[in-house]
Amino acid sequence: MRHTPRKRFGQHFLVDTSVIAEIIHIIHPVPGDRMIEIGPGLGALTRPLLNILDELQVIEIDRDIVDYLSRTYAEKLVIHNIDALKFDFSELGEGLRIIG
Repeated sequence: MRHTPRKRFGQHFLVDTSVIAEIIHIIHPVPGDRMIEIGPGLGALTRPLLNILDELQVIEIDRDIVDYLSRTYAEKLVIHNIDALKFDFSELGEGLRIIG
C-alpha cells in the first residue's frame, strides 16, 4: 500500500529492516503474550509480531490505515480506531505489553 504520511497525525513510518529486526529482538515476543501496538502504520512491526503472537491488538487513528490493516491482517489482529491518548488501556486488563 502506498500511503502519504499525514502531518496532523504526526505519522512517520518505520522502514529500516535492521531496526525492525532489532526492535523485535529486544522486545522478545512469545506466543501467549498480550500486546498492543500504538500506531502500527503499514505493519512494519505488526507483520513480524503476528508471525509470533496468537493475537495482536493495535491502536490506529488513521481510517485509511485501519481499512488496510483489517484487510491485510484480519485473522489475528484486533484494531481499535481511536486516538491512543483517548484509549482506556485498563479495559484490556493486566499483563499487557505496550509497544509503539
